[in-house]
Amino acid sequence: MIVTRFAPSPTGYLHIGGLRTALYSFLWARRNGGKFLLRIEDTDLARNSKEAAEAIVEAFKWVGLTHDGDILYQSERFDIYKSYVQKLLDTGKAYKCYMSKEELDALRVEQMAKKERTRYDGRYRDFTGTPPLGVEPVIRIKAPLDGQISFVDGVKGEVTFNAKDMLDDFIIARSDGTPTYNFVVTIDDALMGVTEVIRGDDHLSNTPKQIVVYEALGFKIPRFHHVPMILNPEGKKLSKRDGATDVMEYQKEGYLSETLLNFLIRLGWSHGDQEIFSLEEMQAFFDPCDINKSASAYNKEKLLWLNTHYIKTLPAERLIKELKFFGVDISLHNKKIEIIDALRERAKTIKEFAAMVEQIITVPQAYDEGAVAKFLSGNAMDILEMYLQALHKESTIENASAFEQFTKAFLEEKGLKLKDLAQSIRIAMVGSAVSPSIFEILAIIGYDKVKQRIQKLISYKRSLS
Repeated sequence: MIVTRFAPSPTGYLHIGGLRTALYSFLWARRNGGKFLLRIEDTDLARNSKEAAEAIVEAFKWVGLTHDGDILYQSERFDIYKSYVQKLLDTGKAYKCYMSKEELDALRVEQMAKKERTRYDGRYRDFTGTPPLGVEPVIRIKAPLDGQISFVDGVKGEVTFNAKDMLDDFIIARSDGTPTYNFVVTIDDALMGVTEVIRGDDHLSNTPKQIVVYEALGFKIPRFHHVPMILNPEGKKLSKRDGATDVMEYQKEGYLSETLLNFLIRLGWSHGDQEIFSLEEMQAFFDPCDINKSASAYNKEKLLWLNTHYIKTLPAERLIKELKFFGVDISLHNKKIEIIDALRERAKTIKEFAAMVEQIITVPQAYDEGAVAKFLSGNAMDILEMYLQALHKESTIENASAFEQFTKAFLEEKGLKLKDLAQSIRIAMVGSAVSPSIFEILAIIGYDKVKQRIQKLISYKRSLS
């Protein structure tokens, strides 16, 4: 059975690069009927944040990536790690190193002067003497002194490291007893039954160290897939300004979860020329061996294009639910479907959508000064007053088509064109000269409130005279 995992550190919020890795791992497990596990790597007690750990879980819920079983927290597993440290000490595969910080610093200075790679020189590897006083030892694993460490990566193909160039006897437990990253990651992956590790290629250099630990403890080595990084359009490391931000910031900016997942799946993977994928299609088609070997570029225009696609195509009830996040609740509005359909073609984000809805359902408290100056001069207010008088003569007007017929009849009777009235109506309805079809807006606002808003604008304009 395929078992994958996502293992973030709660020292910051979940960023999109991490979410892409999680998505890849989730899809591969689900496609194969396997398990997708979530592990919080919180052994760095000084830098961990409870809020960040909670934010990671919140992000998973928002995008709909469900993990199997309970979340595993490394901070609750120190006794397990200590037992494996002791096992390696007992079998002679690890040892206590009493080298002081001052000695290590001096060694590095000497190696740099000789233009050698800085590395621990193994002086306590086979030490049998009396330990120096006052030094709390670290625990180092015995790494191979020569030969090669090779593995077949699902993305990069065969990868080979020369042990002499890449490894020294690296630390698996610090002097205070806390275990190190490469040690605990290996133990947890093995004990959780992880069969495939999908992660960023910034972890590639960690892999030979982890293989050393796997072999020392007799664990089965999983298959690795190292995913190239996401770069900005200039080919440089993605920054916060480019979009490398907290996943939940995308929700705050008005992006849909479907948008973000669809955007990320295509950053480094493709299925023919298909651009739009449902989560079910992603699960059916994704294979980590098809991930591109080269880095992918973040494209803000593509992200917006995808978001507009989903805004145009998602059911109205879903969009109504999304609007609530921005404080706009039209769930009980008698024209809620008409509101959604009138605006969904115009909005690029849910945040923008919410502002448009708010503009329609709320009586204007102010009017755009530029629009007033441009469109409410000359005889514009006289025409608007005549239009209001004509509205008062009607018992009611029910829908957009009826408003359109009434308005055309009024204009024809007065010998006017729609352009003589349209912008005045827009300003009266929404406070500016920009809106969807005025007849759709009139129908949404409703006959009685249309008259009220027109009267309010007329009163406002008179107060300026």
